[in-house]
Amino acid sequence: MRTDPTETGGLFVGRRPGTAPVRFRGVPQRGTEVRQRVDGSLAGLLLAAMAGVSLLCWGPIPLACLWVGSEINYLTGSVFLGIILAFLALFPMLFGALAILRQLDNAWILVRRAAGHDQRSGAMARVFGFTAFFCAAAFTFWFVVIHGPGSSVFPGRSR
Repeated sequence: MRTDPTETGGLFVGRRPGTAPVRFRGVPQRGTEVRQRVDGSLAGLLLAAMAGVSLLCWGPIPLACLWVGSEINYLTGSVFLGIILAFLALFPMLFGALAILRQLDNAWILVRRAAGHDQRSGAMARVFGFTAFFCAAAFTFWFVVIHGPGSSVFPGRSR
């Protein structure tokens, strides 16, 4: 009897189309040494691209949306409209970056499998988590040490 929600795609009796679990074939056959190196290098480039797109989510995209909001505020004189349009620009840009990140992750899995690795899961969550931790640490260092209140490293900046 197939009533387990993981088998039926939720609370429905039958599985919804497109919700079947991904089943990979057996361990991929190894190609030539040159082919494995090329695929491994391509996997490294995809991983670097994933890190780059993930870093965009923690700095340039929010700053670009703040800039758009400030320009709207300048042109219309309405702070409320600037804030609303900045938020309306932020969510599609962030979700678009996450969609691109998901596509890169799927390509990374395929390239790793082509390189002869038994890769069944992606690295998107680990890359995104690492960049979040890295950006939080960098911001904390900047806020506390460099620009923080009463900085003893650069006296006179705490006005």
